[in-house]
Amino acid sequence: MTTPTAPPILDFSPFYGNDSEAKAKLVEEVRKCCHYNGFFQITGHRVPLELQKRVMECSKRFFNLPLEEKLQIDKNHNSFNRGYELLRSQMLEAGTGPELKEGLYIGEEIPEDHPYFLQKKLNSGPNQWPQNISDKEEFQKTTMEYYHAVFELAKDVLGVVALTLGVESSFFEPLTEGAVATMRYLHYPAQPKDEDEKLNRGIGAHTDFGCVTLLLQDEIDGLQVLDAPSGKWLDVKPTPGAYVINLGDLFMRMANDKYKSNTHRTISASAYRIAASRANPRNTPPITVQDMVTSAYKDSYGRAEKYKKELEAKKVDVGPALTAVGA
Repeated sequence: MTTPTAPPILDFSPFYGNDSEAKAKLVEEVRKCCHYNGFFQITGHRVPLELQKRVMECSKRFFNLPLEEKLQIDKNHNSFNRGYELLRSQMLEAGTGPELKEGLYIGEEIPEDHPYFLQKKLNSGPNQWPQNISDKEEFQKTTMEYYHAVFELAKDVLGVVALTLGVESSFFEPLTEGAVATMRYLHYPAQPKDEDEKLNRGIGAHTDFGCVTLLLQDEIDGLQVLDAPSGKWLDVKPTPGAYVINLGDLFMRMANDKYKSNTHRTISASAYRIAASRANPRNTPPITVQDMVTSAYKDSYGRAEKYKKELEAKKVDVGPALTAVGA
């Protein structure tokens, strides 16, 4: 039996070069990962380390704001999923507690007169920016510069995955035209001491809803990937400059389940991460992408609300504890 190993770190630079042998090796390595558990890491991409550092600082500046400042752009105040996600808003794994994470949802700037907004397309609307953050203009500029850089990298990743399927690297380009990608700044407060780990995970065990996810970690670990054959959880150690790549449910559906959308989770250890996942408002018979992803959102956020209401019914007061953790 093969010893389970964490997602490998692959040099992505051959994708941009003229060395056909190195490129073929990269494609084969990615193919193996897609068949095995749908996870791998990449270095040698085109997102500058300096930009990564700047955007990680932006993330920290946002989450260090007072809670009342962050709640001014609560994403529950709009229908297009942009803005702040309060701690314990989502519950991806049934049987756990609502997740010990907070986030900021960001995407392409889509004005209210845009057809996507008027048609209420998935995740389509203007960004909700914090008004009292230091260097507000720089915060917005750096965030969007990074968003567009990772958007382009996601298209490159899809190019390599296309090659693993025996088609041209440009095969998925039509699907990325007019695509809606969502980027999230994520903060995982440290797990409270002497409390049940299962009820205080950063993110419970789940598969991603979208097509492909690119995750930038800071120096603190916590991400774990399930090795299905052995049933073991494998730690994904942070690597400076690297992106953790994983395929989501949409891509697995597009590939007729040939490739894996694998289960993963985050154990809270006080960390910041930035994830960019791709969604696309096009049809994938017999269900639209919008309907599939919207349903997944409703399930996970609805599960958290149901859990809180059940606690309230048992007269368990969770409000002060949540405020203390989120402060």
